Amino acid sequence: MNLIEEFNEYRSQMNNKILAEDNKVIKRIFNLDTNAYADGSVDIKSKEMIGLACSMVLRCDDCIKYHLGKCHEVGLRKEQIFEVFSIATLIGGTIVIPHLRRAAEYWETLENQ
Repeated sequence: MNLIEEFNEYRSQMNNKILAEDNKVIKRIFNLDTNAYADGSVDIKSKEMIGLACSMVLRCDDCIKYHLGKCHEVGLRKEQIFEVFSIATLIGGTIVIPHLRRAAEYWETLENQ
């Protein structure tokens, strides 16, 4: 199983377990997240780039992988992704660089799948 399949399978499996507990607050948070990234006044590509940049600044590798997958799905190009990487690293500082490395590796894997 490759890096992408492993991440997506684990995420899906755990989300299902969490949602099966039928906690109203958690379900509402998940729903809010889904709705926040839906097409609206701001297009989906832009929302995913914003999500990616924020995830990098907050140093959440799972969030970075998720948003990179979505960016790939909606057709963003490598050049666009690296512009987002540059902004996130500028805003977040050098502490973001280890996450930048993993993000670049994950994007490469997405492109090669």
